[in-house]
Amino acid sequence: MNYKSDVESVDAFVVKYNELKNEIAKVIVGQDEVVRDVLISIFSRGHCLLVGVPGLAKTLLVNTIADVLGLSYNRIQFTPDLMPSDIIGTEILDESRQFKFIKGPLFANVILADEINRTPPKTQSALLEAMQERSVTTAGKRYELGNPFFVLATQNPIEQEGTYPLPEAQLDRFMFNVILDYPKYKEELMVVKNTTSDHKTELRKILATEEIIFFQQLVRKIPVADNVLEYAVKLASKTRPNTENATADINNYLSWGAGPRASQYLVIGAKCHAMVNGKYSPDIEDVKAVAVPILRHRIVRNYKAEAEGISVEKIIAGLI
Repeated sequence: MNYKSDVESVDAFVVKYNELKNEIAKVIVGQDEVVRDVLISIFSRGHCLLVGVPGLAKTLLVNTIADVLGLSYNRIQFTPDLMPSDIIGTEILDESRQFKFIKGPLFANVILADEINRTPPKTQSALLEAMQERSVTTAGKRYELGNPFFVLATQNPIEQEGTYPLPEAQLDRFMFNVILDYPKYKEELMVVKNTTSDHKTELRKILATEEIIFFQQLVRKIPVADNVLEYAVKLASKTRPNTENATADINNYLSWGAGPRASQYLVIGAKCHAMVNGKYSPDIEDVKAVAVPILRHRIVRNYKAEAEGISVEKIIAGLI
């Protein structure tokens, strides 16, 4: 990447981002905010949890993004009988009676963890080290995962029978919790038209692996004004009940608030959101733009909030 300055690099990123968006739109109709959030999490080196009812093209979205980014992709279908070794890999005795590690599906750039809440905690926790350290340890040996590496997990919010809710520690590893909604009437009309004919879309690869890594590093280099940094940290700290920055509503309706990782993601997410919009430094509006999907899964309502029908989104809206 022979850009003369960071300003030139940001301008090049905007061009590439818009190309990516247009290419994805050939397959994914609508869902603009969802596509934006997934791409921001990728360029921020974060992971993304997609929550939506069946049939909203969650798997297709992940597939399409992996295609246009030219990355290796594996889908892991989470089921109650899935074992950690089915994900990470296992050691076998080879012909010379030496132990040899056979890599599991986790060794790819993009991992689709399909219906992640269908598998028991033992298997869910196999992802914890991978998501945080981007490596796995098995039989005392450490193996590095691909670079870049993203986990895009899906969850069905309706059918809760036979599911294992993700523990808070694991939820906290996801940068974004993105909720997919039903398409609008005209969008659904277009989806049905495209998918019930013999029309086949050819996708171009927009970015090479080296470019993705370069833009990830660029996001980290974006400068942030002190007032924006303070706003992001204060916003996260306001969600913690019975602390100095908590409001009366927070004390009334929340059991737990967001941890320091939320503050980090609010700043990184704001940097990437600014870049997406062609800005060279984020402002408070950029923090607000990414606040809901970052805080949504990090705050826990109490019984009073549930009884009064106060949603997490309403509580966050009150803060921002």
